[in-house]
Amino acid sequence: MSFWDVTLELLKSFGITCMLFALTLLFALPLGLLISFCTMSKSKILSGIFKVIVWIVRGIPLMLFIFIIYYLPGILGSTFNIFDRIDVNMTIKAGQTQLLWYGRFIAVLIAFVINYACYFSEIYRGGIESISQGQREAGQVLGMTKSQIFTNVILKQVVKRIVPPMSNEIITLIKDTALANAIAIPEIILRAKNMAATDALVWPLFYTAVFYLLFVGVLTIVFRKIEGRLSYFKA
Repeated sequence: MSFWDVTLELLKSFGITCMLFALTLLFALPLGLLISFCTMSKSKILSGIFKVIVWIVRGIPLMLFIFIIYYLPGILGSTFNIFDRIDVNMTIKAGQTQLLWYGRFIAVLIAFVINYACYFSEIYRGGIESISQGQREAGQVLGMTKSQIFTNVILKQVVKRIVPPMSNEIITLIKDTALANAIAIPEIILRAKNMAATDALVWPLFYTAVFYLLFVGVLTIVFRKIEGRLSYFKA
């Protein structure tokens, strides 16, 4: 295979990587905010439950968590893995003979969303709790409702404070997508490994680093511009 052929093949697989990245952010960011509200709840039972959930999820390696989400339905008594059933159904519907990977992708997506939502929730919580109580009390004195205080006073400052740690987690996310190949999702790393096995080409495996570096470079520029736009919060 020529350099151009390898690039095109890896680019197709990198599209799956980017899709996993984008969907994880789409679902994990709002879910993380919801979890942070639960962990800060005045209800000790509710906050206690979600604090334990966050502790468990953050304490388990992401690769192991992927295996848990993927294999647990079968272990609990299903005739076969529900995600494999999705693969089979998609194969029959498409009239194809090869096994599709959509079910496994859903399993990986669920694992990524839950994992990163828990990490994001702690960032949200830290940002919200860093705002002094005096600002909330000042809003109440001015006759603002709790929702108005949160939206107009707290949220804007929280966004400024959480951008650096959030950007670090998001950059880590794009690299963690490589773990999806643990259950044979055809992302860029797995495609490069297959090239090494079938075509005796080892260099594409190292070439994948270029795709990640370019993506991370773009994200770094974007987050620096966002931080610059929020610089008006500086004293």
